[in-house]
Amino acid sequence: MNKLALPIAIFALIASAGSFFFLQSSSELVYVDVNKLLDGYKRTAIVKAEFDEKAKVMKSNVDSLVANWQDELKAYEKERSSMSIKEVELKQELLANKQQQINNYQQAVQKQLVEEDKKITQTVINDINDFVKEYGKTKGYKVIFGATGNGTIMYGEESSDLTGQVLEELNAEFEGK
Repeated sequence: MNKLALPIAIFALIASAGSFFFLQSSSELVYVDVNKLLDGYKRTAIVKAEFDEKAKVMKSNVDSLVANWQDELKAYEKERSSMSIKEVELKQELLANKQQQINNYQQAVQKQLVEEDKKITQTVINDINDFVKEYGKTKGYKVIFGATGNGTIMYGEESSDLTGQVLEELNAEFEGK
């Protein structure tokens, strides 16, 4: 019985040491740089270009309204001396109302652009988060941390940085859609 106990004990020791090292490597702490993923993700550039084009058109509309108002103001200033007091008061009121409407429209456009920017950014972030979640499951990671540059991960070994690998597969999946 003693002859059998020593090999079993050695086998158990080797098995426990092996499982310890195996479990240690599979629970390796890894991270991705969220900002690099966001910047390097090809969909981000496409969505941003579409947003910039829409913002340009909306700002152009506002600029056109402002230019028209300024033209009306210049015309009023030229004609003012030939107008009656009642006409001057009426024109000033009309110009003031129009300026207020333009200001309100400009604020509404700005608010809409800010909200839309948040919405599309969140959509891209959701895509990245969903992909990283599936990537982690597929690759067998228990946890993938996200470094954002504001103190969430102060240091990480380069070997623990999955950003490049994730970004490559994320873009490949996007281009395949």
